[in-house]
Amino acid sequence: MNLDQLQHMTRRILDGIASLCMLVAGVLLVLLIAIFGWLVFGRYVLNDTPTWVEQASLLMVVYITCLGAAAGVRSNTHLSIDFVREGLPEPLRTMGRYLADLFVVIFGGFMAHEGWGLVATNLERAIPMIGLSESWRAAPLVICGVLIMMFSLANILTRLFGINRQEDL
Repeated sequence: MNLDQLQHMTRRILDGIASLCMLVAGVLLVLLIAIFGWLVFGRYVLNDTPTWVEQASLLMVVYITCLGAAAGVRSNTHLSIDFVREGLPEPLRTMGRYLADLFVVIFGGFMAHEGWGLVATNLERAIPMIGLSESWRAAPLVICGVLIMMFSLANILTRLFGINRQEDL
């Protein structure tokens, strides 16, 4: 396998992971809407409010947000303020791009590390009304942090080796 094939395969794998993140987030969003429909139906038609909906929806929102944020790093659609950097002369602009990606790698690492601490310390606590471990709330931080680091490192390597990501899209 030559270097171009390896780059192509790596790019397709990372894009596939980002697409999977968006797919899972989308399915969870549809499920979130459905359970809120059930909440309204239960409250106003059956006169019996399902109490688990609030906790389940909070859990789903964390997963939707984290998976969407990670995919946004891969596709460069995440929240960024780059008009100052893009207005700089070329050498400073390039350095600013590397620096921004490096900060995102550090942020992702911090997020994964601290999220893992939350997962480890909340294994025995249960989420009220749904009975799952509180660690399920912190797990998206670990997943998202690792994905953000991976996608940002890929952006750095892509820029460093002058690889054009658009050629395979």
